[in-house]
Order: sequence, then structure tokens, then C-alpha cells
Amino acid sequence: MRRSAILVLPLCMAGLVLAQDRDFLTPAEVDQVREVQEPNARMVLYLKFARLRLELVEQALAKYKPGRSLIVHDALDDYSHIIDAIDSVSDDALRHRLAVDKGSVEVAHAEEEFLAKLNKIEPADPPDLVRYKFVLEDAIDTTEDSHQASLEDSKKRSTEIAAADEKEKKDREAMMPAKEVKERKQAEGTSTDSKRKIPSLYRPGEKKPDSDQPPN
Repeated sequence: MRRSAILVLPLCMAGLVLAQDRDFLTPAEVDQVREVQEPNARMVLYLKFARLRLELVEQALAKYKPGRSLIVHDALDDYSHIIDAIDSVSDDALRHRLAVDKGSVEVAHAEEEFLAKLNKIEPADPPDLVRYKFVLEDAIDTTEDSHQASLEDSKKRSTEIAAADEKEKKDREAMMPAKEVKERKQAEGTSTDSKRKIPSLYRPGEKKPDSDQPPN
């Protein structure tokens, strides 16, 4: 029994290392995300990718084959990252005072479906469960948290996000020298006085389309 536990741990650790080196979206999916800047539409697009990952899990679990545990593990890990991405889009939109009510409704309905599927896996007692139990539990927890957030009132969430951002800012300033804090505040004041930029949901690494090109 002890020997089995010892063998399982390195396998799990190796799986985690591999997971950290992988992108949770395919190149084609990344391209699709870059083309969708409206937050509600981007949330719905991410839901499509999450559903595909769960379909892959279901297909792999339908019949036991050597090596399927890695497929299940990676698909569940990708799924959790996608759900986190949905929450990030929602939070960013609320910070910019953009409505995401439509997207939140879609997310809430879809995540009920996702939770039902995820919660059926462990009771089925698959023989290789130990190899992906951790990421399964993480996927369930992530979905439950996201689902709860999608059901909350947008105004309430906006207030909570703003308060959390302000607290994080103050915590950072408390660790800085007084001179640096003063300089940062002066810089922020100058930035506020300048022309306000139009809010954008472009993420680091994403490029805006050429302004000379006609809109699609």
C-alpha cells in the first residue's frame, strides 16, 4: 500500500509539471479569442471551449484504455483554466463599467450543466481516478465559485472588485518606501489629468487591428 502511494506521487508531480508547460487553449482558439473583444461574446466563446474539454473527458472515460488518464487530466486542467478566464473577462469588464449581464446568464446556465457532468465522474469509480482526482476536485471547486459569481448582482460584484483592488493597492504601498509612494501618486495624478483612454479588453500580447483596415 505504501509502495503504491509512493509511486503515485511522482506520477502526479510529473503531470503537474507538464501541465504548467502547456497552453490551455489551442492556437486556433487563441486566434478566435483575439477576434472577440466584446466581453459577453468572449465569455460565451470560452464556454464553447470549456464544453469541448468536458466532451473530451466524457469520451475518454467511456472506455478504459492505457494512457487515457493523461488525456482526462489535461482536459480537466484546461477546463479549469478556461473557467478562470471567463471570470477574468467578467471582472475586467466590471472594472471598466461594462455590462456583462447577458454573458453571466449564459455562464450560469452552462456551469450548472458542467457541474452535473463533473460530479458524476468520481461516483462512477473509474480505476484510474487517482491520477486525475486532484484536477477533478479543482475543476468542481472552480466551477462552483464561478457559478456563484455569475449569479451575483453585477453592481455588487463591481463594488467588491473595486474594494479588493483598492486593498491590494494599499497593501503594496505599505511595503514601499514613502518616497516611491509619493512619486507613484504624482504619476497617477498626471495620468488622470491627461486624455482618458477608451477601455479595452485586449490582453497582453494581443494586437489591435490595423486602423486603416475597414471593420468586419
